[in-house]
Amino acid sequence: MRLNDIQEGAIPAVLRAGQDVVLSAATASGKTEAAFLPICSELVGEQKGAATGVRALYVSPLKALINDQYRRLDELCEQVGVPVHRWHGDVAGAAKAKVIAKPDGILLITPESLEALFVLRGPDVARVFAGLRWIVVDEMHSFIGTERGAQLQALLHRLELSVRHGVARIGLSATLGDLTSAADFLRPGKAADIEIVESAHGGGEIKLQVRGYLDTRPDDDPDDPDADPRQGPGSLAIAEHLYGVLRGHNNLVFVNQRSKVEFFADRLRVECENKRVPNEFFPHHGNLAKDVREFVEAQLKSGRPTTAVCTSTLEMGIDIGAVTSVAQIGAPPSVAALRQRLGRAGRRGKPAILRVYVAEQEVVAQTPPADQLRAQLFQIVAMIDLLGERWYEPPDTASPHLSTLIQQLMSVIAQHQGASPAQLWTALCGTGPFAHVDQAMFTALLRDMGKAELIQQERDGLLLLGRVGERIVNHFSFYAAFASGEEYRLVNGSRTLGTVPVLFPIPVGSRLIFAGRRWEVLSVDDQAKLVEVKLASGGRAPNFVGSDAEVHDEVRHRMRRWYESEDVPGYLDPMAVRLLAEGRAAYRRLDLAVEPALRWGDDTVVFPWCGDRVLNTIAVWLTASGFRASQDSVSLTISDCSPARLRQGVRRMLDDDSVTDLSLAATVPNNTIDKYDVYLQKPLRELAYGRGHLDLAGARAILTTLVDKLPEIDRDPVTNEPGATSPCQNGLRA
Repeated sequence: MRLNDIQEGAIPAVLRAGQDVVLSAATASGKTEAAFLPICSELVGEQKGAATGVRALYVSPLKALINDQYRRLDELCEQVGVPVHRWHGDVAGAAKAKVIAKPDGILLITPESLEALFVLRGPDVARVFAGLRWIVVDEMHSFIGTERGAQLQALLHRLELSVRHGVARIGLSATLGDLTSAADFLRPGKAADIEIVESAHGGGEIKLQVRGYLDTRPDDDPDDPDADPRQGPGSLAIAEHLYGVLRGHNNLVFVNQRSKVEFFADRLRVECENKRVPNEFFPHHGNLAKDVREFVEAQLKSGRPTTAVCTSTLEMGIDIGAVTSVAQIGAPPSVAALRQRLGRAGRRGKPAILRVYVAEQEVVAQTPPADQLRAQLFQIVAMIDLLGERWYEPPDTASPHLSTLIQQLMSVIAQHQGASPAQLWTALCGTGPFAHVDQAMFTALLRDMGKAELIQQERDGLLLLGRVGERIVNHFSFYAAFASGEEYRLVNGSRTLGTVPVLFPIPVGSRLIFAGRRWEVLSVDDQAKLVEVKLASGGRAPNFVGSDAEVHDEVRHRMRRWYESEDVPGYLDPMAVRLLAEGRAAYRRLDLAVEPALRWGDDTVVFPWCGDRVLNTIAVWLTASGFRASQDSVSLTISDCSPARLRQGVRRMLDDDSVTDLSLAATVPNNTIDKYDVYLQKPLRELAYGRGHLDLAGARAILTTLVDKLPEIDRDPVTNEPGATSPCQNGLRA
């Protein structure tokens, strides 16, 4: 067996006692083996019985990934006598009891199951992990900057406190532009001490095409049960092309919304039925039942031609065998996600094939300026450009993660059956991962938790769980740091198909698309949260909870560069070339290279060319200053406002030095975002939103540049004389 560069580089680093390591390489490059080959060699070399307890802990974001790694590691370790265990919600209680009774070898676990271990088996934690020497964190990039990542950092720190010794941490990641930030996540405050091992191979040959489509959406027919306003002729044409080029091979088709996963899986299945051939197209997303997802994964691994239409559920390193090509419908959520998705194809020395599909709306007289720019296509081109430069979005580390700190405080109290404020401060903030929370903020947080009855204090100062806290901790949903909305289980006979969010009433007799099939609702049991369905001929995909990812500043900067360029990427098909030309023509017609704002009817539309966080902050700031502002893709629309009036208002805003992230957060009607934010009193809730979702410095810089480019007086669009303005369409300026 010949080792690749990441595996050779990892061996001395992992074997160095107590050394934290970040291993970075492309998807399917053998990072897991790079970590575990030296670990297993060490375990084999140790004398039997020299130490007790689990020796190596593997933490993964996905249960499916744990199951894959378990099969691979169990096969590797069985020959050398190193036991391998797994622990997550689908593992039988008897297998878990065996680990507790006789801990040894390697344990594979999710953050949520590790949390449950602390809460339910707190007294056993120190004994189970007494001999722990390594912690391997897989798909580390998926944790950084998230509430789940803050939870994982806290759990790893608490684990070291429980066993009373440091444990070497090994982080595995495929797509990170700045590995220093990865090191800081792995061991907060000690990034300089972490050894970084990065593969020199960025991947093989890539075959790429971006295909454009024009979406002329017809008016919905209210009498047509199949009519779906979210899907137009462009989407139907995309499905037709996918069928033609993907059938007969193994492929992944990534779609950003679960409702569109269902739409495309259904259209492709219908296409197979119409042509009287076996169906090869199946949906895969988080709302589908486990057995439905596992069936699709097994089909991919079997070697039979299979295409999975999926969300990010198949973005990570689950073993699905060789994939011929990857398709992306619409702009990807981020450059990093595009890299992950592309990495699923092109294995075994073959080129990676990527097809990107974009459907843009037909431009008519009433089309808003932002839609005239073909912004989705330009975002795709900008992201491909940045991918080629190996640039990826830096992790977001601004949030104080107060919601997760609330969870961890309750978890520690449950683990030890009580704790003092000083102990909690030292464990989680003073020496722990919440070091950005000072003592004043910590004290305020404890007070808020007391008011909400999450905790209560005894006369001797000991903190215990309160009435509400006991109820929360005793529910299985406590172990996850992220919130999940109310969902109903969808069943057909005795088979569970998955879950659907109840955003709107689901009447009996209505029809929907789910698990790639069409269903009619037979009954709805609100008490049991159950929807019974039977196969039907019509329906539309349900709306699922979820939000689009924030677009980074650098992506928008690169988009503008492409608007002002004359270059035409060679990977665009003829329709995409046409859409690119139309976007550039609109950019010139609207004169956006010179003036960032234009009059549109009674409104002013502004193009700051910045990321979503800064755009959101500007919108909040304008709203707090008395304007009606809304974000629309790359632009901001300020309603019933002329450019000159906007200039005056922005001048006043910039002159007000009292404005802060927190004062702006106080003006946001719903600033309860994360799972336990609801228990924060107003000041801390505003702090959490202000630091985690606003960028006042970025907004101030953009507005400072913008204000001098706005006109001091409004002019008539025809005569160019000062005075009253008249509404104008299709980019005519006031």
